[in-house]
Amino acid sequence: MHISVLQEEFLSFFRNRPIRRFVDGTLGAGGHSLALLQEHPEIEELIGIDQDTNALAIAKERLNDFAPKVRFVHANFEELKKIVGHQTEIDGIFLDLGVSSMQLDQEARGFSFLRDGPLDMRMNPHETLTAEDIINSWPEVDLAQIFYELGEERRSRQAAKAIVQARRKERIRTTGKLAEIISSVIYRRGKIHPATLIFQALRLAVNRELEVITALLPDAIDLLAPGGRLGVISFHSLEDRIVKETFKKNPSIQILTKKPLVAEYQESRQNPRARSAKLRFCEKLPQTI
Repeated sequence: MHISVLQEEFLSFFRNRPIRRFVDGTLGAGGHSLALLQEHPEIEELIGIDQDTNALAIAKERLNDFAPKVRFVHANFEELKKIVGHQTEIDGIFLDLGVSSMQLDQEARGFSFLRDGPLDMRMNPHETLTAEDIINSWPEVDLAQIFYELGEERRSRQAAKAIVQARRKERIRTTGKLAEIISSVIYRRGKIHPATLIFQALRLAVNRELEVITALLPDAIDLLAPGGRLGVISFHSLEDRIVKETFKKNPSIQILTKKPLVAEYQESRQNPRARSAKLRFCEKLPQTI
């Protein structure tokens, strides 16, 4: 069962605040939205966006009791302004970034090196670029660059070289094979699997995640009504840095979290994914003439 990360902390930023329109830009299985709808019967419309059709199907079933209030949208949240409408002011927006535990658990999606499956990694199955395409066709220098910049992998060049040498013999098609190649040149650091950072870099590249979140955050802030709030959960330093810097540079908001909120010990114990989660919130300031 999918467990919503930092759910209580998320809800606390909307308590005792009326919400008319809300956008969940990463609906997933609908856990955060379900909790919000249960606490805020005054909500007139909740727009749930997700690029994963499987997740949307699960969310529709889970939010069935609130169906008249919920608009489900299959899209990347980078299309937020187009979906919501430029003239519409929103009382709250929420983004839970990165890959979900549901996606990781499906070997056919190719997100995890712990389950042998095709090298896919597309959050939206309708997109064309896959991790297999990148691994088998990108030049060695480009592979090394994304491994270093998106994965922060210190042995990025060694990994890229090993991949290029291996693909000359045969096409690399599975997560298991890629993890095996990486493990031959990158060694385990404590409990961290050698392929962890390389797989992170590939996922970010396939889905353009950092590019999308950089463009999206100013749009999300623009759409907020005065007093409206934006919350973002990130799971690694690159995402969190973008959120932090965007909040800091935007003069139309007040930052509500000087430091990001993290999961309590009990939640981290029950849900390992929560250990790396960081939650930041901001509020739109009143407009001045």
